[in-house]
Amino acid sequence: MDQVTVVTGGGRGIGAAVALRLAADGHRIGIGYERAAEAALEVAGTVRAAGGECLVHQLDTSDEDQVDAFFDAVTAGLGPVTGLVNNAGITGPLGRFTETPVAVMRRVVDVNVMGALICARRAAQEMSTRRGGGGGAIVNMSSGGATLGSPGEYVHYAASKAAVDALTTGLSKELAAEGIRVNSVQPGMIVTGIHAAMGDPERPWRDPGRIPMGRPGQPEEVAGAVAWLLSAQASYTTGAVLRVAGGL
Repeated sequence: MDQVTVVTGGGRGIGAAVALRLAADGHRIGIGYERAAEAALEVAGTVRAAGGECLVHQLDTSDEDQVDAFFDAVTAGLGPVTGLVNNAGITGPLGRFTETPVAVMRRVVDVNVMGALICARRAAQEMSTRRGGGGGAIVNMSSGGATLGSPGEYVHYAASKAAVDALTTGLSKELAAEGIRVNSVQPGMIVTGIHAAMGDPERPWRDPGRIPMGRPGQPEEVAGAVAWLLSAQASYTTGAVLRVAGGL
């Protein structure tokens, strides 16, 4: 089956690794980005250089009209959407809950929760066999923080990712009879630029003993889990929350 997969936040970090891995597996890729235009175009160039097909589109995932425009562009340029990787997300600066501005919390919830809801809704409308679609799969990017709580760092972010896992559980049951599988991946401490954006670029290497495997993970290790969940090998897997966190 031809696979056309939308990857939000696909220009950097885990999203970029996912886009590259899926392209290598034969997916046609719609890369969504908000600010990282140069990085997204670089990922697209790598995909195309390897013979793959992709499309790059700027959007804010918390805006329904922009999400619709993105999906419309992917469908027109690459074909009917068969997969969504709900990866776009933000944290805000590291800090204690009581010191985190409400505006930061609100934006994190808007992107991480509302953005995931809006993208999943549009993807489900596209793929549902009840609506004439051919079925497909959604992978929501959660975080180990969803169960650990991330005290002293970003409790608001952890709470938003717990909501993503609740979304996964509910949608997996609601959409199972419509040919859509819905799963979640919970990365742990992964080496990406998000740590510098939070104000602590050395965070992945600090206190490695807290991670049972003794090291941070790489984006490609998360991408492998996502690729499996989108593959035919995971045809009976829905509602799963797959932790990729080195034992943390």
